[in-house]
Amino acid sequence: MFKLKVLLIALSVSFLALVGCSSEDSSTPAKEKEGLEIITSFSVLNDIISNVIGDRGTVSYIIPIGEEPHEYEPVPSDYRKVSDSDVFYVNGLDLEEWLESVVSNVTDTDIVSLSDGVTPIPLVGDDEADPHAWLSPKNVIIYVENLVADIVARDPDGEEIYRQNAEAYILELEELDAWIQEQVQLIPQEQRVIILSENAFKYFGKDYDFHTDGIWEINSLEEGTPQQFARLAEIIKERNVPAVFVETTVDKRYMETVSKEAGVSIAGEVYTDAVGKEGSGAETLIKMIMHNVNIFVEGLK
Repeated sequence: MFKLKVLLIALSVSFLALVGCSSEDSSTPAKEKEGLEIITSFSVLNDIISNVIGDRGTVSYIIPIGEEPHEYEPVPSDYRKVSDSDVFYVNGLDLEEWLESVVSNVTDTDIVSLSDGVTPIPLVGDDEADPHAWLSPKNVIIYVENLVADIVARDPDGEEIYRQNAEAYILELEELDAWIQEQVQLIPQEQRVIILSENAFKYFGKDYDFHTDGIWEINSLEEGTPQQFARLAEIIKERNVPAVFVETTVDKRYMETVSKEAGVSIAGEVYTDAVGKEGSGAETLIKMIMHNVNIFVEGLK
């Protein structure tokens, strides 16, 4: 997760000068605007924030769909986006730690974590937290509450809009939570096992009673060694897991190797680190979670 950190910090010094000069050289008076200009790290947070902001203000994100948040390498335009924004919302839980440290060197834009208050689940064999709290709706409600508290303080005039939008969105998340609990009942207790390349569903598993495992703990630790394949294949056989899954953002060949060694099929693709592209049916956080649950149910019931 922290590779290229030294290079990025070095680059940030150059970008600091670039951002600073362009800000000072501006001769056009700042125009009054309604609402905030918000930047966030990746598409999932973009969707959450958009549901609360509505038409008041703008929100955009840095990490393109299809790229790994754990390993993304910023480009100069990313720093400009952060510098031009009122606030930079991040996931926290160590996901963007390297990006935050570099950004803080080039701009004084506030960096705010939306996962504060989520009970962290540690990575196996590591002091860091697993960052994938957004994969469980219960945690997303915490994200929304943190967002509302911060955004109302920044834009009090928009409080009524933000609170109304947040209330409606939280209701959708609560309905999603109830729907997941119903769907999980279709899977026999002993078959509630989610296995894929990255062990990303820890928070989901905790909230909906699934055992989860992966070739590696997090994609920045990606290796795909014979020992890792063999370990996972043995777990699949011991637990009689009926199927495994692949991620939309990870090379499928890793899980294809595991499925062959374990003698089970790959039941389908799930979304973890990004929403789906337009036309995928998983273009929002709620849609992507529903897609994931449907794939789990079909593969494991």
